[in-house]
Amino acid sequence: MPRLNRPKVDLDRKIAESVVNTAAAAVVAAFGCPRVLIADDDPATAEMLASIGDGTTYRIVSVKDGREAYRVLMADANFAVAVFNLAMPHLHGADLVRHMKTEKRLMRIPVIIVSGDHGIGTVAESFAAGAIAFLAKPFAREHLQRTLMLALSNKDSREQIAQAA
Repeated sequence: MPRLNRPKVDLDRKIAESVVNTAAAAVVAAFGCPRVLIADDDPATAEMLASIGDGTTYRIVSVKDGREAYRVLMADANFAVAVFNLAMPHLHGADLVRHMKTEKRLMRIPVIIVSGDHGIGTVAESFAAGAIAFLAKPFAREHLQRTLMLALSNKDSREQIAQAA
């Protein structure tokens, strides 16, 4: 019996990969090749996050802690989205988001918070700081892709509203 279920699992995986690839192509068509700032001190998560950038869908700038992310943002605010680990050395992800919301050139960048702690307090802290999404570790690459597309479409909508005002 288990062999009968295996083809369905493989088929589901292929369908999911096809949907993600199609969506990635749509992102490039709509937004070009958006730059993504990633700050995570966990090497495994940072590697998985950086793996979404193949140079054709996303251009990734990856740093190891909040202080490095802060320095990058002070020098270059040209990012379409940012992904920060909540608990990083030197400067926590939520504190970094709070700072970004005080600077006009940084407040337009949507931020996704990732964390191994997915308690209600952690999630609430992330959104209260100004993050637009929260991903609980571990997460699948497809989930990250969908969240990035949400962040990009949300950013585009906010910019259109601001231009109309």
